Amino acid sequence: MTDLPEPDRIAGAPHPRDTPVLFGQDAAIADFLDAYNTRRLHSGWLITGPRGVGKATLAWKIATFLLAQPASPDAGLFGDPPPVTSLAIAPDHPDARLIAAGAHPRLFVVRRPVDDKTGTLKADITVDTIRGMKGFFQMSSADGGRRVVIVDAADEMNRAAANAILKELEEPPARTTLLLIAHQPSRLLPTIRSRCRVLRCAPLAADDLAAVLDQAGLSADQSQALQALSGGSAGDAVRLLTQDGLALYAQLVQLLDGLPQIDRTAALKLAESCAGKQNANRFALMLDLFDLLLSRAAHAGIAGEPRTQGAPGEARLLTRISPHDRAARAWADLTQTAGARARHGRAVNLDPAALVLDMIFSIERVAQTDASP
Repeated sequence: MTDLPEPDRIAGAPHPRDTPVLFGQDAAIADFLDAYNTRRLHSGWLITGPRGVGKATLAWKIATFLLAQPASPDAGLFGDPPPVTSLAIAPDHPDARLIAAGAHPRLFVVRRPVDDKTGTLKADITVDTIRGMKGFFQMSSADGGRRVVIVDAADEMNRAAANAILKELEEPPARTTLLLIAHQPSRLLPTIRSRCRVLRCAPLAADDLAAVLDQAGLSADQSQALQALSGGSAGDAVRLLTQDGLALYAQLVQLLDGLPQIDRTAALKLAESCAGKQNANRFALMLDLFDLLLSRAAHAGIAGEPRTQGAPGEARLLTRISPHDRAARAWADLTQTAGARARHGRAVNLDPAALVLDMIFSIERVAQTDASP
């Protein structure tokens, strides 16, 4: 079986455990350190926010920080150690080196497992993965040091796995911290949410996004388009840059500029460019770009012409096809129905080109009916 990429790694960017600096999440860091310094460190933490803004990096920074703390901190001159002002741990610290090597005995990471039958990643985090923590807790308790569990992402747990992690939150082992990363916390059991303290990560401002991309060694020459389409998500920005997403979005805008009539030949060419296993990433990105364009069209129907463009001519297109709130509702409805239909088709391995064409012609139908002036 070929080696699979880690499910919590974004292609083209360093893994969160290897990311030197976390940008744009100072408020979340301050909230955690305040709890640590005032000895109100919860056993369960729910790290929330949009996908790709640094939640996993924050979790790994917190894990490294906690694991590097001595089992019995030395008291200061007046009884208490000085307050900690940073999560930073030197890369050559023994615990940091163990984490970098993926060999820290007091760290357990929960991710989607590999399906032994297909050799691919499973769609969910399964209960067997959560049960693996039992052995971890038994083996890692000998030295008395703090233990950390990272669940990435908690909203990928199936029902049985969620119930299993809930038991650990209800009766957490001593000196153990569980860090649950959630892109959509509403999908979690309410009882899981109620037993965790929340750390919220915000979308990245333009300067922070540029700093993240520079740290990853990526050039962001088209900064306005990248900011508009990424929505402050470094993960989305990396995908757009490394998978030629900006050019693909511009191609989509150019195709739809012919609405209410679509150029059939151009539509077929765009659809066929997503066919085949070699274009699987392009197909997945294309579906996301459809969602993005439709959501931006819905927003334009309410708020008017967008202030930033994801591609040349996009603002003019969105204003023309979404001139009123009725059109906005139509595009929002299509985002839900056509997007769900396309993703179901992808899950059951329907022809990618056919799915892309279906999406294009669904857009054409809405432009000719519900979104018409």
